[in-house]
Amino acid sequence: MKYYLLIIVAFLMTGLAPVAVGQGSLDDFFNAAKVNDVAEVRQLLDRGMDPNSTEKQGFSILMVASREGHIEIVRLLLDRKANPNARTPSNETAIMFAAFKGHTSTVKLLHSRGAEINKDGWTPLHYAAYQGHVETTKYLLDAKANIDAQAPNGATALMLAARQGHFDVAKLLLWQVADPNVKGENDATALQWALKGQHTDIADLLRKAGAKE
Repeated sequence: MKYYLLIIVAFLMTGLAPVAVGQGSLDDFFNAAKVNDVAEVRQLLDRGMDPNSTEKQGFSILMVASREGHIEIVRLLLDRKANPNARTPSNETAIMFAAFKGHTSTVKLLHSRGAEINKDGWTPLHYAAYQGHVETTKYLLDAKANIDAQAPNGATALMLAARQGHFDVAKLLLWQVADPNVKGENDATALQWALKGQHTDIADLLRKAGAKE
């Protein structure tokens, strides 16, 4: 008992009293990550907060920091053994959130710490292409992302870029030899998506790359 009391006193004297992990402290933890308060996140980790903490919706604190592009907090959480491949109930990961927002530096960091680029279902490449993030798309391709990976609905990154009218991303994908004739739902191809969205410049690009009418 005396030894236990000495430990408690030591924590109190250093300002590192153990956190009672309740809703309040968890909210503080996530709020600090959202507003990029590195010092507060570090202090809460030092006081016992789990680097793999999740919100009720299933989003981990690493996912939140990655989505916001707060790279120092992402690095801190990874240093404290946050799981880079934790998934939400809908199969999303931290690197996917970073790719969706075009936070290329965060994507690079997560990948260097073991975050998977190629996975079942939707991938970071799908998310980056859908949003039109050229730099992020290029990094993922250079890191050996499966260029023709199909999402649960059959969509490829090229289809998404064509659908959204992201010419530069479509051009990059085709330059990296994406297959323009992969078929998704209802046998729709990237060309059909481009035409549906009236993105004639992308449609011409696809035809030149061998897309079939």
